[in-house]
Amino acid sequence: LPSSVVETSKGYRTIMFYGVDARNNSDLTKNANSDSVIISSINNDTKEVRLISVYRDSFLAVDDDDNLRKLNAAYAKGGPTGAVAALNKNLDLDIKEYVAVDFNAVMEVVDALGGIELDISSKEAETMKIYINEMNEVMGTNGTAVSGPGLQTVNGIQALAYCRDRYSGGDDYGRTERQRTVISKIVEKAKAASLPTLNKVIDKLFPDISTSLSSSEILGLAAGIKDYELADTQGWPFQLTTERMGGKLGDVVVPTDLETNVNLLHQYLFDVEDYETTQTVKNISKS
Repeated sequence: LPSSVVETSKGYRTIMFYGVDARNNSDLTKNANSDSVIISSINNDTKEVRLISVYRDSFLAVDDDDNLRKLNAAYAKGGPTGAVAALNKNLDLDIKEYVAVDFNAVMEVVDALGGIELDISSKEAETMKIYINEMNEVMGTNGTAVSGPGLQTVNGIQALAYCRDRYSGGDDYGRTERQRTVISKIVEKAKAASLPTLNKVIDKLFPDISTSLSSSEILGLAAGIKDYELADTQGWPFQLTTERMGGKLGDVVVPTDLETNVNLLHQYLFDVEDYETTQTVKNISKS
């Protein structure tokens, strides 16, 4: 990697999180689509955490030949390591750590924490019913829908239905915002939990994840969670347009342009004001 890429992220711990459409403990490392892609930037000094959702339909150079494809194709083909490599190349990042979770993980974490509080609209409440019915059928669960709109405590399957909702407004942009809301609420609840409760959460979580982190590293992050402050969450690309492509691609999210969006990303994640993109990003941006 160019020294500028490595230098930019000094003082930060950057971890990639994937929410994967894998069910019933199916393999998280192959033939699965990454429904959510979230970069977490942790300032080692201030403990400030920033999250950014990379839209799964982002039109990027995700394969070895630099052909432009939807981002989620990188995970489907190369699993978490292939997807990390694709994002590193397109976004001038130096990410080495990742956590991929399946549907069960979201449900079990929320339930182990005793639920989370969400403010649900009427449209979201109706749409969540559809997802819960579908998950009951596919996953063998017996979840029940929320009784109606409003601020309320939801359980694991209800939180997951909220995360998956892309029909209550905002399409995938709205869905990624809902996902970041759930993450924020999980962090909020975890910060108030005891260490034995957090250990129980991790025990439940581990069978449902694929990660480069060891169990002791995850325990270390959990033990220090009270020191972390979730400062902000955003979606990426910051500047974009949507285009309908031919064949199987359908609608894609096009950064306008990639170089500008990578500069803004480094400013957001690492507080770098004058980042100069690599030639690789410049070339992709022109393609």
